[in-house]
Amino acid sequence: MDRRTAVKALGIGSLGLGSLRFTSAPKARRAAITVQGESAVRTNIPAARDRRASGGALLALATPQPPPGEQGWYATYEVGVPAEGLYRLNAVATVPVEQPHIEEIGCYFKLGVGDGPLVPVARSQPYWYESVPAWGDLSELALGVLELERGRNTITFVVDKPTVLSDSTGYRFLLDRFTLTPVARVAPLGIHLGDPAHNLGTYRGDEPQLPQLTFVLEARTQRPRTLPFTVTDYFGNEVARGQATVPGGQAQTSITLPRLRQLPPGHYRVTATGITGCFARLPERGPVTGPGNRFGVNTYVFSLVPPSRLDAFAAAMKDMGAGHVRDGMAWPAAEPSRGTYDTQLYDNVRRAFHRHGIATLDVLTTAPEWAMAEASLPLAADLRDAYRYAAHLAAASPDAIQLSNEPDVDTTSSTGDQHAAFVKAAALGIADAGPSTTVTVLPGIADAGSHFQLLMLQNDVARYADAWGFHGYPDPSDQDEPEVPESADVQRELRRLYGASRLPMWMTECGVFLDARPGSDLTPAQQAVQARYLVRATVRSLAAGTGKQFWFGAPPIHDEGVYFGLLSREFQPWPAYSAHAALTSLLGEARFVERLSDTCYVFAAGAGRRVTVVWGPAAGASEVEVPVVSGGTAELYDIMGRRVGTVGPEGRVKVSEDPVYVVQEGVRAVLPEPAADRSPATRNLSVAEHVVLSQRFDLANAAPNKADGDAQPPLGYRLSTTTRMTVDVYNFNATPQTVELTGRAFGGWTVRPTRAWDRITVPPKGRTSVEFTVVAGKGVRRGVDYTLVFEATIPAADGDRCVSPSVSRIQRRARRRGTPIPLAPSVDRLTPADGTTVDGPDVRVEARITDAFSGVDAARVDVEVDGRRAHCHYDPATGRLTAALRLQPGRHEIWVRAYNRAHAPAQASATVTVSA
Repeated sequence: MDRRTAVKALGIGSLGLGSLRFTSAPKARRAAITVQGESAVRTNIPAARDRRASGGALLALATPQPPPGEQGWYATYEVGVPAEGLYRLNAVATVPVEQPHIEEIGCYFKLGVGDGPLVPVARSQPYWYESVPAWGDLSELALGVLELERGRNTITFVVDKPTVLSDSTGYRFLLDRFTLTPVARVAPLGIHLGDPAHNLGTYRGDEPQLPQLTFVLEARTQRPRTLPFTVTDYFGNEVARGQATVPGGQAQTSITLPRLRQLPPGHYRVTATGITGCFARLPERGPVTGPGNRFGVNTYVFSLVPPSRLDAFAAAMKDMGAGHVRDGMAWPAAEPSRGTYDTQLYDNVRRAFHRHGIATLDVLTTAPEWAMAEASLPLAADLRDAYRYAAHLAAASPDAIQLSNEPDVDTTSSTGDQHAAFVKAAALGIADAGPSTTVTVLPGIADAGSHFQLLMLQNDVARYADAWGFHGYPDPSDQDEPEVPESADVQRELRRLYGASRLPMWMTECGVFLDARPGSDLTPAQQAVQARYLVRATVRSLAAGTGKQFWFGAPPIHDEGVYFGLLSREFQPWPAYSAHAALTSLLGEARFVERLSDTCYVFAAGAGRRVTVVWGPAAGASEVEVPVVSGGTAELYDIMGRRVGTVGPEGRVKVSEDPVYVVQEGVRAVLPEPAADRSPATRNLSVAEHVVLSQRFDLANAAPNKADGDAQPPLGYRLSTTTRMTVDVYNFNATPQTVELTGRAFGGWTVRPTRAWDRITVPPKGRTSVEFTVVAGKGVRRGVDYTLVFEATIPAADGDRCVSPSVSRIQRRARRRGTPIPLAPSVDRLTPADGTTVDGPDVRVEARITDAFSGVDAARVDVEVDGRRAHCHYDPATGRLTAALRLQPGRHEIWVRAYNRAHAPAQASATVTVSA
């Protein structure tokens, strides 16, 4: 290395090049220097003409091919510098993350000066995302400060790793020009704890040698530079102060913080002149590991984590208690053409997390362009493509696969029935891939109880899954102390209504929208809001029955003015990171015991530990009583996991908006046993379940655009008086299947096959299409949703096997919305009424169940008492339901459910007290 030359690439913290000799720059006047991208003196990257480029051409790497040599794809430039000194490097080039103005991203790259080492430009997503648009897919990038010598210098750009592009993996880097602008004074750059290449600024306190605190300048300083600093905790209390001096001729200095080992668990902010850094001390008790861990985070590594940071990032996620990450690879890139798979990049990511003991939840994405038709967007037109792709992913035995992400709030016209057919096909592909413990998770639904979700569930998709997926976010306009939505409660009731209580609930996204200022991190006050919300939202979700909770997101991310993430833009831990570490440490197994109030919840943490999480109102502090078992004492911990006192037998605790934990040991007798592990149920899908029905209409009859979930009914396919459509019958069995297919319409609609069919024989792994004609009678209202149902059976000697139905919405085309009609049954006049006290033990239950649309399905009327099925009688002629119960004294829940003949359910319930 030329010892008079150094490079400091912004974004990789203080991973600098060591102490280098500095020579004073002469007094010669220095001007900005611009170098054209196409003017490399040595390169294996081609140039391309483009009149938009500043010189009419640019360096243009765009290839799926690996580089020809070990050095990677590179371009070396000679730059004549009139005076030695500091130069700020700016470039017009591609960025490795999505931006609103670009169509395709580029690769991460490295920079080198002279014969010095290549340094990864490992900046976080917010830096790239906020770069100013230049032209085309290029942006104006600020890449840090270089120290250059007078005369000839070389600067090298290198791309040595591929990335995930829109429809392939490959190498892409476009460079129009770069500019070197003289810098008069070295500015402070950052502060970090430990080596950011291996540690994001965390420690537990039991390390033989604690990490040092490093202060970094943009480049070497000519004279010693003293930086006074203070260290404050989450609550703003000063815990340390001092000064760090960067020696002359160096760009950084590291010091030992004397109080580091004495600091309690929590978040700490280091502030010096013009710069801030963060670090976290982790709780002494580690989180639960393995399948019993309830906590996860969304990562989306390809978009948010530079390759050089992945290992350190994974270690930080494990340390804060994440047992799972939600990630995945875009289907178009993983299968660029039918049957050609390229998942190596994501396989490497999965292995990186597995090395740290973290399980992965892979998300299926939008189908490739080659697999879609205009009327099928964003799904594959042929469900066999979804089946084969899911089977390919499952063959690698991933920990879990989620069958899509927020399909209910996109900007396509896809419908719940289309998505249900896709879910069935993909789930079958996973199940048929061979012996595996891969968990199949239903799509992550954004809007709990949306029309889309209800229609998807009416298509009986739950039987194809091992876990129930959903999301939960507060109102984006609520910036102060956002209210936690009731998403988990709503989904728990939906799961029961649709007969899927066996499925554990996975909230695969939970986060909070906080307004971001471009170029800045969230304010300390916003960071505190995020930390408090994370704890409250997680606790309430677990109390509602959620089995696994995934925070969105873990890496730093800025998206359309909103900031997410548990890390700063310098990849350092924020208060929410420490709050998550404390939560997972203290809650342990996180088995919900009871709710004492809207702000007080009790959990079993394992090993006889009872933990109560409690918080108070946003304004001021108050005192509450928390039960302490057996009149003993308990330990009190704050939101950061710091022990702050004890709680006596009287259980009085001072609370504020920051949650606290009351922890009592040795309470085995009152704690529930952990739920038994269940192997994936989808491995036992039947022959009939391997047959999938999918309705297909012409593009002219497409449903309205969902408008990000804001569209209101009618949402069905838009039909004329007479409309032809097709039902695709897929057979994912290994043998031919003969199927009897029937259609049913209601409310004045009729449906009949275009030509007479008796039975349909579908070849193994094949598809047979059957054409039907749908006719609107005179009584059909315009602009109103109706239900169209297709059902099938597989004849067998011991009785027909029922195929899961295909249920859609249809409407007669209209210019304006009509008055909606009820599409589900009515369950009313339930007695005894909710909240009443009745004499026991004999209790008579009555209700009225009616359905004027399609009629009540008498075979699917149920009564449950305290979650257990009870015998009942339903009279279709009168709509009267009766049940004779024998109940013990105490409180009981009576729950009634009924389906109509269009597969729509409804329920009513009452909680009653039976007197002795």
